[in-house]
Amino acid sequence: MSYELVIRGGTVVDGTGRPAYRADVGVSAGVVAALGRIRERGRREIDAEGQVVTPGFIDGHTHLDAQLFWDPLAGSSCWQGVTTVVMGNCGFTLAPARPHERALVVRNLERAEDIDGAALENGIDWDWETFPEFLDAVERLPKSVNCAGNVGHSALRTWAMGERAFEQPGDADDLECMRRQLEASLRAGAVGLTTSRNENHETSDDRPVASRLAPWEEVRQLAGVMGKLGAGLLEIAPEGPGALDGLSAEQVFERMGALAVETRVPLTFGLIATRPGGLELLDWIDSTAARGGRLIGQTHCRGISVLMSFRTRLAFDVLPEWRQIRGLPLPALSRPEVRERLIGAAESGDYAAWRGVGAVPRAPDFDGIRVYRQGLPPNPTVREVARSRGVHPVEAMIDLGLESDFEQLFIQPSRFPQDERTLLAAMRHPRTVMTFSDSGAHLSQIADASIHTHFLGHWVRERREIALEEAVRMLTRIPAQVWGFADRGLIREGMAADLNVFDPERVAPEVPELRDDLPGGGLRLLQKSTGFRATVVNGEVTLEEGEPTGALPGRLLRGHLASRS
Repeated sequence: MSYELVIRGGTVVDGTGRPAYRADVGVSAGVVAALGRIRERGRREIDAEGQVVTPGFIDGHTHLDAQLFWDPLAGSSCWQGVTTVVMGNCGFTLAPARPHERALVVRNLERAEDIDGAALENGIDWDWETFPEFLDAVERLPKSVNCAGNVGHSALRTWAMGERAFEQPGDADDLECMRRQLEASLRAGAVGLTTSRNENHETSDDRPVASRLAPWEEVRQLAGVMGKLGAGLLEIAPEGPGALDGLSAEQVFERMGALAVETRVPLTFGLIATRPGGLELLDWIDSTAARGGRLIGQTHCRGISVLMSFRTRLAFDVLPEWRQIRGLPLPALSRPEVRERLIGAAESGDYAAWRGVGAVPRAPDFDGIRVYRQGLPPNPTVREVARSRGVHPVEAMIDLGLESDFEQLFIQPSRFPQDERTLLAAMRHPRTVMTFSDSGAHLSQIADASIHTHFLGHWVRERREIALEEAVRMLTRIPAQVWGFADRGLIREGMAADLNVFDPERVAPEVPELRDDLPGGGLRLLQKSTGFRATVVNGEVTLEEGEPTGALPGRLLRGHLASRS
């Protein structure tokens, strides 16, 4: 037999969680054609001696819907071993959208997901209206990763209601319009419906995103469409106490569990385990399962953090004194009188007035903010660096900025405690999936596409809390099962040849870098990794030794209703 690719001499970690074994992997026609000792030479060969060979990683929570139109590599995901992404989470999608109402879709995205409005305007050729037409457009795109798409509730509402979607509940006709478009989307290959009721998701003109105006009965009716068809997951960004519905946290999650039981639709949500009550939610997931409902928590392996820099944003930027200086050439920060004024403002300023786009700044905690020097922890705190230099923490940040031509990044942790014990318990739970990257959103503030390499470098290699075989299963087979990718997530003959070849002793994220290359000139964070010899998508090598090969073999993965038609 002839092979287009042979990966020779590696240690196969096949995604099942079973012990690794040494074998060659032969690829033909985009699938794994042979496992074992392969005598024939491949048209292309990769020497995997000293490397592990795994299935490609699957990221179930991204916002790459827009980025793929101007970035076929899908950076930074492609550099982290990710070969398949699920787009359209939290109710935010580019379709359906009528030509004269595209601004309504952008309004939902711009602040809530911090996606640059100029990039959306300049980087996308809007040649669709319905969600099925959008899927066709994604299918035509050259891309380095496989993509699956959810349809977003906010887009469904603006499709049915126009401007009214941001002002009021819908009527019977509006709901019927949404139901019809949802059914058409699922039949065309959407893998689910997503919605947000999260009070932090607002539009750029200070209103709730459209899905937050939907009564719960509307969500229930749309979930009923999915239940009737027996297709798709429902992803919810849940509300917190005091949101529009005025429910307690317990009532919010009980309502979600009841919906999963009633409709038999699998329901998934971001289980940010560092939030107070995170571990109690695991018990609630189990109790819902006992009643016949399926809930899947999406976990994170390090806790969400915001990255700050002088070139992008700092927590201080809401303060008048800092805004004045930020309008001057940055070298003005070298003047002692300027520094003294900025230090005083940073210590006593009012941080509560922020109404801009993106994450909400907070008064800085110099014992929590870290200087981003290496991809894996530990990184020193700002206070530690300041103490070693004998200066005030604000002055240390200014000096680090000047010394790096203002490229230095600072890690501001979540407002919830970074409790690694809780993170680990959530990741290990049998009804969760480690996948909450948000890749494609918050482009200048968050770099969480690297959770996969962080997971392997920190939890597997350095902490030794999770065996490599189990970790690979968590990044491959488990998300493949959750999102219904029956031919991916395992290395097995006949399965799609989405593969990674990497050194488990070296794999790690690199420190992100700022790139000024968005359509329209905006900034984004780009993060690469170390330790990968190759990434393979549908049998073609897309990256080798960290460099793109030019191959763009990614495919649109449609849901199972489309595969029946």
